[in-house]
Amino acid sequence: MEVLSVRDPSPATSSSETAGPGETSGPGGATDPGGATDPGESTGPYRWRWLILVAMLVAEVMDLLDASIVNVAGPALEESLGAGPVGLQWVIGGYALTLGAGLVLGGRLGDRHGRRRMFLIGLTAFTATSLLCALAPTIESLILLRLLQGAAGALLLPQGLGLLRENFQGPELTKVFAFFGPVLGLGGIIGPVLGGFLVEGDFLGLGWRSVFLVNVPVGVAALIIAARFVPKKPGHPGVSVDTVGAGLVAAACALLVLPLNQGQEDGWPLWTWLCLAASAVGFALFALRQRRMSAAGRDPLVSPGLLHKPAFTVGLGGIALFFAGLVGTQLVLTLYLQIGHHFTAGDAGLGNLPLAVGTAIGGALSGAFLADRIGRAVLQIGPLVQLAGAALLWFQLDGLSPASFSIWDIAAGVALSGVGAGLVIAALFGFVLAAVDDDEIGSASGVLSAVQSIGGSIGVAVFGSVFFARAGSADFTGAFHHALAVQACLLATFLAVTLLLPRRARPEDEQHGTGSASPAGQEQAAV
Repeated sequence: MEVLSVRDPSPATSSSETAGPGETSGPGGATDPGGATDPGESTGPYRWRWLILVAMLVAEVMDLLDASIVNVAGPALEESLGAGPVGLQWVIGGYALTLGAGLVLGGRLGDRHGRRRMFLIGLTAFTATSLLCALAPTIESLILLRLLQGAAGALLLPQGLGLLRENFQGPELTKVFAFFGPVLGLGGIIGPVLGGFLVEGDFLGLGWRSVFLVNVPVGVAALIIAARFVPKKPGHPGVSVDTVGAGLVAAACALLVLPLNQGQEDGWPLWTWLCLAASAVGFALFALRQRRMSAAGRDPLVSPGLLHKPAFTVGLGGIALFFAGLVGTQLVLTLYLQIGHHFTAGDAGLGNLPLAVGTAIGGALSGAFLADRIGRAVLQIGPLVQLAGAALLWFQLDGLSPASFSIWDIAAGVALSGVGAGLVIAALFGFVLAAVDDDEIGSASGVLSAVQSIGGSIGVAVFGSVFFARAGSADFTGAFHHALAVQACLLATFLAVTLLLPRRARPEDEQHGTGSASPAGQEQAAV
């Protein structure tokens, strides 16, 4: 799921402002890189718009895949670079950390400097860091590069849907978003499957490095398409960018995730608790700064009024809880298969298929009719189904023989958990966004997407620590049981949070900024 904050200071932009050298302007200021349009096309939509959709999908699915594609590379990283449990958690969770911490800033940079420009910069940086990750000689360098890769993703992800809004209109735009959302949703789920195929295939002897190297030709192709066919449109230099506020968020996130990753291995010394306390202070300072900027008439990264809406603030907590549990248990499933039962990377990737299929089924049911018909209840049915899946999986794990174990022994529990997750994923953002005003949608959705990513990073740290704490004594079933217990606690808390959300979700067209509720000059969003 992705968020874009779009600022439209003026209702229209003249063709002279949008057309570059050798380009002509189409409707709404869209430019034709072909350099000419015939009279019959002068009032029609931009003719290369479907190539824009292709470029956005390729680039952003590539970005989302990298959040989970490394899950199955743990044993290969340990053998090649000597990565321990903490190193693996940083390789996986560090990406989500910098991605989440930079999303709101990335969206604001797109407003100021133009979404096409920031998309190209982000895609170039993402492709380059992918290549460098593939060449990393040590686990420390790989962790650093993954952090940089996440930061590049934070520039890339917020721009895509806004570019589609600029080039598609009316019912056609609604169709684009209807296609765009599910593709991105499945992108993160199938990551372990693709990663397992690449690692086990060991193409050209590259092993785990192919997980990152595959991004290079795909990224270059998307970059060529985007540079050639995405129309030029200037940004709005008057939009201010709160770099100090962005720095506070990044520091607070790092101080939160660092002790969660390192605490278990180091025995939770004093510095871990000091970091957690400092993280809370950092978030408080960020909120204070946003309030002061708003009072001074400047543009804050986050509208302070959002934090005064109880349904929105509890919704933030619910999103963090839900995605921490979802991402964490997906990691534990992969670790259990690879470390506990010596699955190859490819088999472990296929072991995630029941979860992917279940999630797709649940998402289809929720998005097609359940959310509209039963409203908020879908967010309560979802975690109950997940809890039933976790309970079934708990009992399936008992009494399994390592010698005869196969993924089919636990497929039913994993798939049922996936169905519950899909029911929630398809509807959650709409219900939280229903608690905010129209002119706050852009700021609100940016925060929600950032919290989703940071919640995933926290889930990697917490669930990884829980699993490895028990797996150290070779009790892999007990380690999975402990992870399921943590998931059950998170789901129970999330279930309580859903009772405080609005009863009906914000209409789909308003979530995507295709409605007319928000006048020009207000922030709109595409989620």
